[in-house]
Amino acid sequence: MAATTTPVRIASWNLRFDSMPDNITVQQTLAALPDPQLQPVFLGLSGEQPWSTRRIKVAERLLGEKIALAGFQEALVRQVNDLSQLLGTGFGWVGVGRDDGVVAGEFSPVFYDKSVFELLSNDTFWLSDTPFVAGSKFPGAGSVRIATATHLRIRATGKTFAYINTHLDDQSDDQRQLGASLILWRAHFEAAQNGGASTVLITGDFNSPANGTDAGAYQIITGSIPPVAINATFKARFPVPSGVLPDFKALDLRTQVPRANVSGNWATFTGFAAPDDTSDFTRIDFVFGGSNGGWTGHAIKVESTLTDDGVIASDHRPVFGDISL
Repeated sequence: MAATTTPVRIASWNLRFDSMPDNITVQQTLAALPDPQLQPVFLGLSGEQPWSTRRIKVAERLLGEKIALAGFQEALVRQVNDLSQLLGTGFGWVGVGRDDGVVAGEFSPVFYDKSVFELLSNDTFWLSDTPFVAGSKFPGAGSVRIATATHLRIRATGKTFAYINTHLDDQSDDQRQLGASLILWRAHFEAAQNGGASTVLITGDFNSPANGTDAGAYQIITGSIPPVAINATFKARFPVPSGVLPDFKALDLRTQVPRANVSGNWATFTGFAAPDDTSDFTRIDFVFGGSNGGWTGHAIKVESTLTDDGVIASDHRPVFGDISL
């Protein structure tokens, strides 16, 4: 009997942008890997390391976890290309640089296992008052912000679904609330297709925890508070049929799995600091699924980024979710 559901390991990971650029190639990094029998100097390195040092740690973790779908944040074009090379030809990816809609600035790319998924379409919108103007920035925001939207088909079952990945602003709560409102509207539009039976997944660094004075974006996306007013042109391009899924919201995967299957760490952002330094210790990276269903959550974990040699792969920890579609 043909399979009716497909298990998927999905990841969300802010990679920390390449703030210490150098000219070291992926091949040079691979060629310089130490003898696997050689014990490293325990915590011999500390603090932020160049991307050319961190990237192998990122790829090793992703491949070791056998991810099928991933949304990354803060990746400059070099980082996207490096990950594509390290993950191999079995993975495809889509995304654009936020500053010009091509290659400038940070990407919020979506990577997918081509043996599991077929990419049907993708687009990008800007989390501003002019969401279809490339490079547009919300007034008062620290940076230009985008969302990458994809439509994928599962090869084994033919099921299609929408997947949106994003990175909200680190300075403006108003931007975060607008961004969450735009993403919720777009997700509602996607979910409302096929009479409300279309599955939607969302990942991202929201820079907004679930609780506290700056939790507005999280509360909007999860339906706790109403969204803010958004661009009329955006609503017109992605119309939500009246009466279809009127109570639609995004469900935090962490709240949708058995408690025994919530594992690893709690904080998703720790900075490049020792684990006991709680000055930067918060959960702002999430995996969500649409409340209309079509997916089932099984487990979620937040993994450490610290390795024996002291290299911390990113100032954010990766979030891995096990779902079935």
